[in-house]
Amino acid sequence: MYLDLIRWNRPAGWLLLLWPTLGALWFAAGGWPGWHLLAVFVGGTVLMRSAGCCVNDVADRDFDRHVKRTAQRPVTSGAISVKEALGLGAVLALVAFGLALTTNTAVIVWAFVGLAVTLVYPFAKRFVSLPQAVLGIAFSIGIPMAFCAAGGAVVSASEAFARVPLDGWLLLLGNLGWVLAYDTEYAMVDRDDDLKIGMKTSAITFGRFDVAAVMLCYALFLVLWGAVGLRAGLGVAFAVGLAAAAVQVAWHWRLIRHRTREGCFRAFRLNHWVGFAVFAGIVADHALR
Repeated sequence: MYLDLIRWNRPAGWLLLLWPTLGALWFAAGGWPGWHLLAVFVGGTVLMRSAGCCVNDVADRDFDRHVKRTAQRPVTSGAISVKEALGLGAVLALVAFGLALTTNTAVIVWAFVGLAVTLVYPFAKRFVSLPQAVLGIAFSIGIPMAFCAAGGAVVSASEAFARVPLDGWLLLLGNLGWVLAYDTEYAMVDRDDDLKIGMKTSAITFGRFDVAAVMLCYALFLVLWGAVGLRAGLGVAFAVGLAAAAVQVAWHWRLIRHRTREGCFRAFRLNHWVGFAVFAGIVADHALR
């Protein structure tokens, strides 16, 4: 049941978080970042996403039982207690923090920012019309962390924001667009249930413009990450990766245009391949230099 709580059987969630984080790490390091940083960011990504699932399921336990897709989650079904879920989440977050301690002060500062947003997100769905934007920030914190980690030793916490270059902020904004795209697809699956229980989501806020909004968010992602790649001098391999991602985005439009639960959920579930295509292009181009 604990593995169900952290969605271990559904790796798509942490892959959505992993690919842009590693892509930013490659940009920040100008190529291969080394085994230490790779281990820190892969481990930290998996751990923090798992911890976020624990917090989310506790916060949503009274709502999940009214949604077809989430009614059998361990906390809302009573298989795992609130205390147990929060305890597991705390342990996972502490281990992730231990990994951050092996880097530098700026990374640690960003780790606290990421933790704060992770804790806020489950409650944003009650008050914010676009809670997916809050999730987008949470899923993008690894990007400035990557630039701070690859930059070497930092002795002052005040450097945490100054250490992130323009390219880092562009990548963050682009990734925010991608998260809005795929999490709106996810929200489109549960729109009827969310309307009944009063939950706020981007799918409800966008209304009949939901499909158009998703495609615009995809475009923001591809354009901004493409611009950073051009600024970094990446070439053909990176362009091929972007093109592969764009082809998938076009396919996702076909999946979601009729707003069926099956089509929208399939588009969301396979979205990590969009991120992988971009990441593979970044790695390949740096390797071919």
